[in-house]
Amino acid sequence: MNELKTQIKKLSERLEKALSVLKLEEERIQLSDLEKTSSAADFWNDQSVAQETMKKISAIRAHLDKWDGLTKEINDLAELIENTSDNDHSLIKELETNLTDITERFEKTEFELLFSGEYDANNAILSISAGSGGTDAQDWAEMLLRMYLKFAEKQAFETEIIEQTRGEEAGVKSATVKIEGFFAYGYLKSEFGVHRLVRLSPYDADNARHTSFALVEVLPEIEKEEFVLDEKDLRIDVFRSGGHGGQSVNTTDSAVRITHLPTGLTAVSQNERSQLQNKEGALKVLKSKLTLLAKQKNVAELSELKGEPISAEWGSQIRSYVLHPYTLVKDGRTQYETADTQAVLDGKIDEFIEAYLRKEISEPKKA
Repeated sequence: MNELKTQIKKLSERLEKALSVLKLEEERIQLSDLEKTSSAADFWNDQSVAQETMKKISAIRAHLDKWDGLTKEINDLAELIENTSDNDHSLIKELETNLTDITERFEKTEFELLFSGEYDANNAILSISAGSGGTDAQDWAEMLLRMYLKFAEKQAFETEIIEQTRGEEAGVKSATVKIEGFFAYGYLKSEFGVHRLVRLSPYDADNARHTSFALVEVLPEIEKEEFVLDEKDLRIDVFRSGGHGGQSVNTTDSAVRITHLPTGLTAVSQNERSQLQNKEGALKVLKSKLTLLAKQKNVAELSELKGEPISAEWGSQIRSYVLHPYTLVKDGRTQYETADTQAVLDGKIDEFIEAYLRKEISEPKKA
């Protein structure tokens, strides 16, 4: 029993430390304010704002329930261990199993403490663009889209495809998905960069080995507008959305692409049937891009910003996924690797994310 008591004491101390870092009381106040707002008689007059508010309420409540539940379980288990007799061998065995289980669940939840960035708690806007590799690259882009949607599902995040342009033969040329949930950006910011695939091509008559590339860009959804955009700096193009149709694909001429001429940054929205709604959605993405770029470059004026596009080709990759002649996924930044390529492509990227975040906080920041 002494060993069990020592282990639960250490776990309780870790819990106390975690709770001191988290801002759960602030979340409780925010939740209370939002719930008061949602109870107003005119709350549903603006459907769009009301739905966003309800999503925030749901996300905050789920986050609080997760930590409150863990806290109660650990405290209850600590009390039970403290009051268990050394001679009650069957109960001790059960307590050991329970302690192992709750420790594993706590460690997964404790992972949130690695999220210390300004926007880490925000929703994420993730874009994928096929790079060099032709049809194989477009197929690879769609494989990555599936991987991130699977990851989001495992995390109980909500997803919404903002735009998707299908390839001529297969896959997608580009896709943008909004991922909603606590720390969605914190989780996915590590995925920004070029992803490389090596496999036997299903689109090659000789079934030869091909290398394909795709660029993944990740932005935090930023609600506070940092910039007032000048209309003369924007080029707005309206077009019919691509793809092969279907219930979830907008087939009217209401898709919108906005280009910020001074920086060359672009944003596309096509999931809404209203051109105005798509314009608002694209502007929101564009402002997030500009805000993040400004903070990265430490500038306060839009006039000082310059866009620097990343080329999705050989030598620029952050991670390689090899399916032939052997199986291996390896991240070049952290050196973390696994041979279970199928699990990774099915959304199991947690270990890559954790390795990246731990490396980030362990390395001194460049001046």
